[in-house]
Amino acid sequence: MKILAVETATLLGGVAILDDERGLIAEVKMNVKTTHSERLMTEIAHVIEKALIQIQDIDAFAVSIGPGSFTGLRIGLSTIKGFSLATGRPIVAVPTLEAFAWNFPFCRYPVCTLLDARKQEVYAAVFRWEPQGFRRLVSEVSATAELVLEHMERQSALRGERILFAGEGVLLYREVIRERMGGRALFPPSDKMIPAPANVAYLGLQKALRGEFSEPISLVPFYLRKSEAEIKKNG
Repeated sequence: MKILAVETATLLGGVAILDDERGLIAEVKMNVKTTHSERLMTEIAHVIEKALIQIQDIDAFAVSIGPGSFTGLRIGLSTIKGFSLATGRPIVAVPTLEAFAWNFPFCRYPVCTLLDARKQEVYAAVFRWEPQGFRRLVSEVSATAELVLEHMERQSALRGERILFAGEGVLLYREVIRERMGGRALFPPSDKMIPAPANVAYLGLQKALRGEFSEPISLVPFYLRKSEAEIKKNG
């Protein structure tokens, strides 16, 4: 089974193609300063060409469903929906922060993935590695870094533990984390601080093999909170 996956939850997005027999076939990451709409279709075409396959060879599409950039998630999902409708292939939705945690398989410490949620908040979740993969210790939340850390310290499963923090939220609030966590806060190398489209493809493949497909028409991004446009509209 071949999976084509897109990751557009942050400005550094990408595309990957994974085969359950051959492994990772291709992966490309792109630093988009404006919107993913400018480059996503071009990069998908480029990856398919370099993989020496046709779009009809793809058995399912995986998409990073959020939380993350409102615009990025919407563009990624609408693009994948278009491919699904054109080819008749199914879609699998992959939680962004869980896929991000797969940058650190077999990690002995809990992993807290943090993305910038704007308005001085972060999107955060905490995972622990177990034999079958990562298990959520703290589900996805949107809050200030201080409130996230406070919530984590109240969890008995995390009390006194060292925790690995990763993501653009770390770049913004590293000192806040250090002040609160002290030596218990661990930080990975910079190349591990970004979500990987290959992880979305891998988790998407596992879900596809289990038949966990999403209905394209009703599938929407996992935003956690309302967008600025919705707030203004309802305000």
